[in-house]
Amino acid sequence: MIKLHSKIKLHSSAVLLLCFASCPSIADESAIEEKYQKACKICHEAGLMAAPTVGDAAAWAPRLAQGNEVLLKHVKEGFKTMPPKGMCTDCTDEEFLKLIDRMAK
Repeated sequence: MIKLHSKIKLHSSAVLLLCFASCPSIADESAIEEKYQKACKICHEAGLMAAPTVGDAAAWAPRLAQGNEVLLKHVKEGFKTMPPKGMCTDCTDEEFLKLIDRMAK
């Protein structure tokens, strides 16, 4: 009986570990949302200076097709009228990709 209980405990712990390892955390999502509100929203909500607007699949498709390497290069160096780092001076590459994903959906 004790062995069965410890196996169940082990399995449930493994499931929780897998979920936490593979699921984005709420804190992570809120940090990305905060960075979006601070740095991206002003241009990408209204399409200022030809910025692709949030959720506009047709506008984002050719950009996404270029791949993450090109997208990161454009964000970090600036592209056309977008300033370097898109006004998010403290964003990491991973955060930039999450912000792009958030806006493209």
